[in-house]
Amino acid sequence: MLVKRMFPNYIWNIPSNHKTIYLTFDDGPIPEITNWTLDILKQYNAKASFFCIGSNIEKHPSIFQDIINDGHTIGNHTHNHIKGWKTKTKDYLYNIKEAQNIISSKHQSTELKTLSSPLFRPPYGQIKPKQGKKLIGLGYKIIMWDVLSFDWDSTVLPETCLNNVISNATNGSIIVFHDSIKASKNMQYALPKVLEHFSKKGYSFKSLEF
Repeated sequence: MLVKRMFPNYIWNIPSNHKTIYLTFDDGPIPEITNWTLDILKQYNAKASFFCIGSNIEKHPSIFQDIINDGHTIGNHTHNHIKGWKTKTKDYLYNIKEAQNIISSKHQSTELKTLSSPLFRPPYGQIKPKQGKKLIGLGYKIIMWDVLSFDWDSTVLPETCLNNVISNATNGSIIVFHDSIKASKNMQYALPKVLEHFSKKGYSFKSLEF
């Protein structure tokens, strides 16, 4: 994949000989879907990484707390879900800092996992090389993916969403789902079946930690 070779400092998967998959969820937390997601993960003893929008954390702090209480990893997804390609680097970094301040403040009163490196995923996968370089310099791990479910795309059928994951995931894959209203129909169909399919094949589901 050309883009992976162009940006080798970003994390696209976790090479492994073990049957481990890394589920990730973008855009939450929101009441309409995040708690449902947590309940399904719990049924399969699955851990995941939630890339949260800072403004959503502010609106729904109790749901954010539920993610933490269930032992999942938190990542930064900017404060307002902004596009890196259309945002000045200074403004982009400030927006990320806003979200990180909210995430970090939870360390004071919760058992949020303290990662040696904060995790960041750019909304839409859009990030300028200069922005990425600055973030890495600040200690962030930029988390991309090797499997997209396309759950957010209304033209994608639920069955196709499921097949996108089952056909492409392998040891060490980082899979993208969305705990968002737009993606909920496809995600609620596909996620339980993904968990069941790979559990039967002996896979475990872990959160990203560095």
